[in-house]
Amino acid sequence: MSDATEQPAHQVDADAWEKACAEDLDAERARRRAAYGPPPGSAAEELKKLVDAVTDKLSSVQAPFLGSVAQGTAEQVAKQAVRQVRSVVEPVIDRNSDVFDHLAAAGGELLAAYRSAVEGQERRWTQRSQEPEPPAPKPKDEGPGGEHIDLD
Repeated sequence: MSDATEQPAHQVDADAWEKACAEDLDAERARRRAAYGPPPGSAAEELKKLVDAVTDKLSSVQAPFLGSVAQGTAEQVAKQAVRQVRSVVEPVIDRNSDVFDHLAAAGGELLAAYRSAVEGQERRWTQRSQEPEPPAPKPKDEGPGGEHIDLD
């Protein structure tokens, strides 16, 4: 072959497949974020959000049956209790965030196992109620030597 008829060698990008997959994954994540909002955080982050929500709710609760003086005292006590709970809970969550992730994963596995067991049992129950009862087996009549005796 002459140099004039040879075509230039194409550069092969060894990471092209990896790049394409990463781009597709990023696009899918962006689509899901747009459709469903941001994904949940780690179990520790979600627990912190729960503590924040509960403490905010507790601090905003007003007891209508208390008088105005008692109401102010009750609010101060509630705010103090909320601060104490947060001061205890947040460091535990920060130090053990991986433990909460493992507990959340274990809880998910237990829930999946329970669902599997319940769905299997439910399937058996519904199949039994829809199928007609099978006929009872005919008793075998055997003689003293174990040979079949036809009674019909």
